[in-house]
Amino acid sequence: MGLPGLQRLDHVGFTVPDLDEAQAFLVDVLGCEYLYSLGPFRDDGDWMAEHLNVHPRATVAENRFFRLGGQAIFEVFAYTAPDQHTTPPRNSDVGGHHVALYVDDLDAAVAHLRSHGVSVLGDPTASRGPHEGQRWIYFLSPWGMQFELVSYPHGRAFFRNEST
Repeated sequence: MGLPGLQRLDHVGFTVPDLDEAQAFLVDVLGCEYLYSLGPFRDDGDWMAEHLNVHPRATVAENRFFRLGGQAIFEVFAYTAPDQHTTPPRNSDVGGHHVALYVDDLDAAVAHLRSHGVSVLGDPTASRGPHEGQRWIYFLSPWGMQFELVSYPHGRAFFRNEST
């Protein structure tokens, strides 16, 4: 039995070193829609530690919300904290992660990223096995966060076989 009432992913939150740089990347390169901002947030007690698992003196100068593709929401934070780490984790690090974005035309999307000076990692890879029919590639945001583009316009083997 899973989480009662679970319906869908609501949003993905991440912290960036520069909100204006992040907004330019998210809006001008990825095509997100800026929605609104909140903040600042700080507390002289233990609220930040108790509720957000960060240093009690951590502050959020501002957080901004963006809509991607009409459904996904990114909540982007500008934190400061006495014990803050500023190096983004790699996929191989504990807590490592990436955000995967679906595109209809992987080659056109990669060309778009490269035309904007985005660091694209390698060339597109064709998947095998349950993901046969999918191609993917990783790229980095200006602050080093890992993103992935995926495309499977004719479906993936797993989902094609699931209906038989």
